[in-house]
Amino acid sequence: MPEAFDIAIIGSGPGGYVAAIRAAQLGMKTAVVEREHLGGICLNWGCIPTKALLRAAELLTLFHRADDFGLKAKDVGFDLPKLISRSRRVADRLSSGVDYLLKKHKVTVINGSARLKSKNSIAVNGKDGKPLAAVEARHIIVATGARARSLPGLEPDGKLVWTYKEAMVPDMLPKSLLVVGSGAIGIEFASFYNALSAKVTVVEILDRILPAEDEEVSALARKSFEKQGIKIHTGAKVDKLEKGNGSVRATIALKDGKKETQDFERIILAIGIVGNVENLGLEEQGVKIEKSHIVIDEWCRTTAPNVYAIGDVVGPPWLAHKASHEGVVCVEKIAGKNDVHPLNVLNVPGCTYSQPQVASIGLTEAAARSNGREIKVGRFPYRGNGKAIALGEPEGFIKTIFDAKTGEMLGAHMIGAEVTELIQGFAIAKTSEATEAELMETIFPHPTLSEMMHESVLDAYGQVIHI
Repeated sequence: MPEAFDIAIIGSGPGGYVAAIRAAQLGMKTAVVEREHLGGICLNWGCIPTKALLRAAELLTLFHRADDFGLKAKDVGFDLPKLISRSRRVADRLSSGVDYLLKKHKVTVINGSARLKSKNSIAVNGKDGKPLAAVEARHIIVATGARARSLPGLEPDGKLVWTYKEAMVPDMLPKSLLVVGSGAIGIEFASFYNALSAKVTVVEILDRILPAEDEEVSALARKSFEKQGIKIHTGAKVDKLEKGNGSVRATIALKDGKKETQDFERIILAIGIVGNVENLGLEEQGVKIEKSHIVIDEWCRTTAPNVYAIGDVVGPPWLAHKASHEGVVCVEKIAGKNDVHPLNVLNVPGCTYSQPQVASIGLTEAAARSNGREIKVGRFPYRGNGKAIALGEPEGFIKTIFDAKTGEMLGAHMIGAEVTELIQGFAIAKTSEATEAELMETIFPHPTLSEMMHESVLDAYGQVIHI
């Protein structure tokens, strides 16, 4: 007989496992169906292991700059297998942690592939394709995530043409590398392999790298990456790939109409993602799907009764913390809580863990102006901050955008050391609807990088102190 639950969740990534824990906290009998690894892509093949790799690259870069700090470091190098092994250990530790948390909250975990049989039932098959379990639930949440997108002629093969997965566990260090796509994933891998002395080229079809970021941030990021030796083509695309013995010949159509042909030992595709919606029985149950993503309303409800969806499978922003927040919102709404607020995507911060780091929240300057807003813009450079200079990190800036009439903070954009940590200060400000007045009255500790956040706000209102 099928086991009955209040909520059954398909997928245990940052959206699924967080939703499960919150449901259990609210007293609901909860099950999670997972076909691969607890923690999903983020913990096993995304957010966490990549940050372990990028930390190694950051330390290596600092070691090469030892003389700048009056230090001596001889024979600086790296052991690629050990570097990758540490990354995998970090991922395994976090995945085990999710297992512990689900057990702690008495969430039932079923390992297998799920398929909706009705609006209240799921059939689970084992890896051999044979029936494993049947689950009944009053509510079903789909949290199946997404996977790397490919294009005709640019299909990954796992050997010469990589996705993020192969790029995290390389069997060799390529001497030459082509990264197709300059969003957060592409730029992080470009930064990582460049730090390990690979000759990196980035191709972006749009007119600037990190196209989702503010234009000033994109411009400084490009300048910094090119200074580090990364070759960047914007307004360009890869026309053709010819695979050889141990290398790939790429024909790149450049912005000026010319074409450039070059051999690369490896290629990384980072051209977006597609939702994991196949073989789930979604459309048979009336779930609407558009461009590989599930359509939902503000409470994560799909077009099928009692079926919900959260995370990457419902579309952008494709971020782990957005998925987790959606999981909590979805479950609390199901539980009938009256103080639940729908997700506001303008309050979702985004981070890129390259060298230098990039972080942002809310509207860019161009978006704010296009909305017809009268705005005030403040900026503060890293070179004007004592802590940044002491750290040997004087490159970067913080930019804030305010509604000139109301003082509402519309957006914040950062590039430089540790901005992926700093951005949360502005996330709190946006969520709590703080205005420039509260931010200007806030006392920031000295000496810290966070002082630049204060100075940027002051600059927007003509009160900046240190420039």
